[in-house]
Amino acid sequence: MKVRIHVSLKNGVLDPQGRAIHHALDGMGFAGISDVRAGRLIELEVDHTVTDEALDAMCRNLLANMVIENYRIERVA
Repeated sequence: MKVRIHVSLKNGVLDPQGRAIHHALDGMGFAGISDVRAGRLIELEVDHTVTDEALDAMCRNLLANMVIENYRIERVA
């Protein structure tokens, strides 16, 4: 089974990568973009025995920095 972990910065945390993307888009002539936030996607192949609790522990302990990031777990059918 495939699991996707979406990690993003919490509101209020500065996002230099998002700012650089925003600046580049503006420089390319794309208008109407008020903000850009960059994140990351982590895909895991797991077997059916991996619990939601175990996935949550993986995120809290390694995959996301809980001080500055949020995460969302998505099981893909």
